[in-house]
Amino acid sequence: MATSNMPQIGQIVRVNRGRESGSYAVIIGVVDQRYVWIADGGKRKSDAPKKKNVIHLELLPAISSEVADSITTTGRVTNGKLRFALTKYADHESAKAQEKGE
Repeated sequence: MATSNMPQIGQIVRVNRGRESGSYAVIIGVVDQRYVWIADGGKRKSDAPKKKNVIHLELLPAISSEVADSITTTGRVTNGKLRFALTKYADHESAKAQEKGE
């Protein structure tokens, strides 16, 4: 699990400010404590990530090991892996919500 104040590569985030607010993305690079590079593999591709201020993001406790491993070994990640990580997270959250509702 990630700490709430330090962004990590592969961490799932929710965008709270800007044009893409309400959408989810994955951190694919950390500039410093304040800025990160995010991509979602769909609208925002991994070869053209968005530099985002951390205070405009909600850092979620989920970290995609597939994305983190790919970036640490090859230095890059495919858009398919980013989409897979976000879909897996969304499926996990919806299953958790259904359990809570029953």
